[in-house]
Amino acid sequence: MSRRAALRRAAVREWGPPAAAVRTALAERGARALALTLTATALTALVQLVQNQSWGYGPVRALGAVRAEDPFWSALLRTPLSLFVPALDLPVWGALAQILLVFGVAEICLGRWRTLAVAYAATLAGTLYARIGVALGPEAFLGLPASDARVVDTGPSAAVVALAVYVCHQRRARFTGALVVVAMVVEVLVKDNLAGREHLAAIAVVLAVCGVREWLGRRTPAIRTGRRPPAPGAGRRRSAQGLGAGGGGTRSGAPPMRSWNFRRGPAQRTSWW
Repeated sequence: MSRRAALRRAAVREWGPPAAAVRTALAERGARALALTLTATALTALVQLVQNQSWGYGPVRALGAVRAEDPFWSALLRTPLSLFVPALDLPVWGALAQILLVFGVAEICLGRWRTLAVAYAATLAGTLYARIGVALGPEAFLGLPASDARVVDTGPSAAVVALAVYVCHQRRARFTGALVVVAMVVEVLVKDNLAGREHLAAIAVVLAVCGVREWLGRRTPAIRTGRRPPAPGAGRRRSAQGLGAGGGGTRSGAPPMRSWNFRRGPAQRTSWW
């Protein structure tokens, strides 16, 4: 097999399931399948337009800007809108493209409400980490300098990163998910700032949720049947015990059943019971 064919098979195995889900949803429902994504993209573009006006900068900061120095309940009320407040020092087109792509795939693969829940949890995780990090101080592990208390949170980027990791886990695109995590770690190593650390906090929360889902998924069949899952190697041990006890290879340990053939004499029954 050529290298190109191997790469193609790996890409299909990695991105085939989400791509098929997106194609099917768009063919069946059209733009309705991306209602949340289109709304989030339009709202982000509108907020960007308003905050760049002399009359709109203040209201957007008062309603959607979250800082670690803000009172907790006030910041909590601003967190939903902060999902759609892009950073002023970055091109808005990049944020809009990320929302359109990642939110769109997530909305189709996860559903509308789960997408919103993951996005909000990731943004909230970054906001809470900023508060804890500033309280710990720069000398502590994962601590932050006091100046970061006045820095506005990441906006939609933490939600985008968290949704990407969650979708990769749900669709078993392990290489892509690992690539996103490594990219965020490299970002912090190259440019250690509050935004990069909030991205890592969002990833940590999503990975914890994925771990809990995997654990619950393994426990659910045992809970429904009322039996514990068999221990590794239990089937092989039972087979060996049956062979040793009966000597003839039956599961119960008894010798094989015999039926009488009047023409040929006793014939061994070969079917399992």
